[in-house]
Amino acid sequence: MTVTIRLETAVDAPNVFAVEAAAFGRPAEAELVEKLQQAGVDTISLVALLDDALVGHVLFSPVIVKSDEGEFTAVALGPVAVSPDHQKEGMGSALCRQGLEACREAGYELAFVLGHPSYYPRFGFTPSAPHGLRCQFEVPDEVFMVLELMPGALQNKRGTVYYHPLFSGV
Repeated sequence: MTVTIRLETAVDAPNVFAVEAAAFGRPAEAELVEKLQQAGVDTISLVALLDDALVGHVLFSPVIVKSDEGEFTAVALGPVAVSPDHQKEGMGSALCRQGLEACREAGYELAFVLGHPSYYPRFGFTPSAPHGLRCQFEVPDEVFMVLELMPGALQNKRGTVYYHPLFSGV
């Protein structure tokens, strides 16, 4: 069995929807991915193929960080999904790592994630609140994390992180 990770193409959309819905046990995340792409939001979207079957997906989308001093753009990881019959095989981690590298190459300096506090630190994410960065959504501090994609990027960065409005529906 050979795993390949590559950029998503338009042909992948139905399989991405199926993987997202199966992994989360509901269609909300799959619908979010579909709506972001239909809206033309500039995303970084990778898929994992096992032999020729699409079994995983990760999406990174832009966020705006606003403060009294101004605003800047960063990127947010999520959702990430792996088919239930292929979870715990390292595909989700591989998708996240390769996606974070693609974000670096695209010039993003910071990445945020709203997710499980015991999973995402393996990629270098740490709680964002101690850095003066908060999520627009009311969430516990330990589940909203940040990662420097460029060394020193957190210096003098403060504010509230705003996701694309479509995220409010999830």
